[in-house]
Amino acid sequence: MSETPLVYVLSGPNLNLLGTREPEIYGHDTLNDIHARLEAQADKLGLRVECRQTNHEGVLIDWLHEANVEGARAVLLNAGGYTHTSIAIHDAIKAIKVPVIEVHLSDPMQREPFRHVSYVGLAAAAHFAGHGAQSYTLALDAAARL
Repeated sequence: MSETPLVYVLSGPNLNLLGTREPEIYGHDTLNDIHARLEAQADKLGLRVECRQTNHEGVLIDWLHEANVEGARAVLLNAGGYTHTSIAIHDAIKAIKVPVIEVHLSDPMQREPFRHVSYVGLAAAAHFAGHGAQSYTLALDAAARL
């Protein structure tokens, strides 16, 4: 019997504040709400998810490397503000074999001009943005099809 495929769900800075942080942009769901829905959806899809959040860039990079070592099927990555600033995360995505799916609650292209460049997106296999919390579930559906 084969092991259930693993998908890492990695969230970056300030996403621990979902539900209270600018709900007019990010909605009222907390990150725990999103993780609970992903766990239920993963079960239906025959996957398991490892959901984590950090405010630290290097930790995200370490987790990307770990996903590769663990042979994860995919990584869903919402790098938060690091999306637009971190060449190091871009390089980490390019250095691993695991496909990374970029996720955003809002649509960065509809926001401030400095958010229009995504270093994560330049290396990601797919992108889901602008669908609120559903961006994560759409990305998990895509990961199941990999």
